[in-house]
Amino acid sequence: MSRVIFMCGPSGAGKSTHAQRLESDGMARLSFDVEMWRRGISAVPLPPHVRDEIEGDLRARLLQLVAAGTDVVLDFSFWSRRMRDDYRKLLEPTGVVPETIYLATDRETVLRRMRARRGSHSDDFVLTEDLVAQYFDHFEAPTPDEGPLTVVR
Repeated sequence: MSRVIFMCGPSGAGKSTHAQRLESDGMARLSFDVEMWRRGISAVPLPPHVRDEIEGDLRARLLQLVAAGTDVVLDFSFWSRRMRDDYRKLLEPTGVVPETIYLATDRETVLRRMRARRGSHSDDFVLTEDLVAQYFDHFEAPTPDEGPLTVVR
């Protein structure tokens, strides 16, 4: 059975760096940012219809990979419990119980990292400081009652 990991944390928390390590260990990495970059999109936030299209493609790819027995790391923010629950429901018929890795990075570190971004590759999208602060302030941290959880500080 496939192993599925939800990378969880606000923009700038270090999710992609951690996910890339898992990818180098053999997991398939699915990422909104990589998919946006592949499509030539370099501005965020996305219009809702574009976001929905990308998410639909990523959800279908996730299910294909799981059906093939491939381990997958989802390099998304998983910023809300609702989103995490939605993906758990998507995976439920496959029997996979996803693990969550939450990067509990402090606000100042997140803001500093985001200020350093230059938009040079898919994991380097530039966001305004106000948008980063808004994402951080509205982030819903995962809790142990959601399922397997590892917190990285």
